Amino acid sequence: MSTRSCCEVAGHVVPTAILVLLPKCPACIAAYLAMGTGIGMSFTTAAHLRTLLLVSCVACLGYFAARLVFRLIARMPAA
Repeated sequence: MSTRSCCEVAGHVVPTAILVLLPKCPACIAAYLAMGTGIGMSFTTAAHLRTLLLVSCVACLGYFAARLVFRLIARMPAA
């Protein structure tokens, strides 16, 4: 596998994995962050962080999907 194809696969896998593993409640995000790094976080900040992660991952996946669609359209023979 070339480096380019590895990066493309990672571009799809990483946002998907974050979406799958993202906890539903902001309190869990704050607890995971506190356990992993020792940094405390308020409930409101954790809620904003969760929303930011959710929007970023969905936007990233949307970008990759649009790029794939445009690439497939460009490969189609002209009618």
